[in-house]
Amino acid sequence: MKAIGFRTSLPVSDSGCFVEFEMEKPKATGRDLLVRIEAIAVNPVDYKVRQNSARDEVLETPKIIGWDACGIVESVGDQVQLFQPGDSVFYAGVIDRTGCNAEYQLVDERIVGRAPDHLTSAETAAIPLTALTAWELFFDRMRIEENGGKDKTLLIIGGAGGVGSIAIQLAKKLTQLKVIATASRSETTDWCYKLGADLVVNHYELLPQLEEHGCTEIEYIADLVNTNYYWDAMVELIAPQGHIGSITGSSEPIAINKLKSKSVSFSWEFMYTRPMFKTNDMIRQHEILNRVGEMLSEGLLNTTLNTTLKGLTVDNLRKAHEMLEGGKTIGKIVLNLQ
Repeated sequence: MKAIGFRTSLPVSDSGCFVEFEMEKPKATGRDLLVRIEAIAVNPVDYKVRQNSARDEVLETPKIIGWDACGIVESVGDQVQLFQPGDSVFYAGVIDRTGCNAEYQLVDERIVGRAPDHLTSAETAAIPLTALTAWELFFDRMRIEENGGKDKTLLIIGGAGGVGSIAIQLAKKLTQLKVIATASRSETTDWCYKLGADLVVNHYELLPQLEEHGCTEIEYIADLVNTNYYWDAMVELIAPQGHIGSITGSSEPIAINKLKSKSVSFSWEFMYTRPMFKTNDMIRQHEILNRVGEMLSEGLLNTTLNTTLKGLTVDNLRKAHEMLEGGKTIGKIVLNLQ
């Protein structure tokens, strides 16, 4: 099968940052599915792994990354219970296994969902990683209740990116929260309103704009951009006994003690935790993706696909990584293999 990977960490401007190569098609065993991939999406985690995982070495076998895919089950392992050959599926995989930048991939059935009806493979591939991230952040980490949150507010810092684009929709469809998103350009502001945000403010003027709209105490804050940069603003904005959740990590220690006087809770969300550690509730991701797939089929959620590139090629992967590294993408970028 054809695959695309990298031997060493090079800047995206270097034509050798990716290499195309042939490798043996893997075989499904245990609870694994072998999926023939029809479309893949690219996420910030892709370029971060490319930039850092082989900085001081040249790999003998190229590393294959990629963690968003839609495809058809080709074969199943002897312990598989949830799927059969021919099923259309979507998933985000796990960071410590071979990625989806290839024609076929092995993935554990417990982190795979049934692909939604009526969507193309490209529209579907845009969804799994970001939907899992937003769903886990809101409902598993921050403990927001479905159909709850009446008279309360959720601030989503970074509303127009991949996670923000599905997070706005999930919050509006599954809770009664007032949803405020941040964006800084007219096109990203319009995108957030289109997805259902009740209010969009500029993250470069976060505090004064929120104060202007009378939003000085916010019960839930989801940081999708930069924990360190927004920490003091979040500490000021969060309501007593509120909850802050973040997916971004931190380059420096966080002054968590600043939350003590308000008895505020703080949670990290890392979508790969369950499959990496094979937690007892790992199948939760299968259940979440099935719910998301049903909502997409029913038209309750919209795909966040915004840019489609035709074909799994070195040039297309470089272009997708370059766009993401530029920090101005809206929604998701997908490579269509069909």
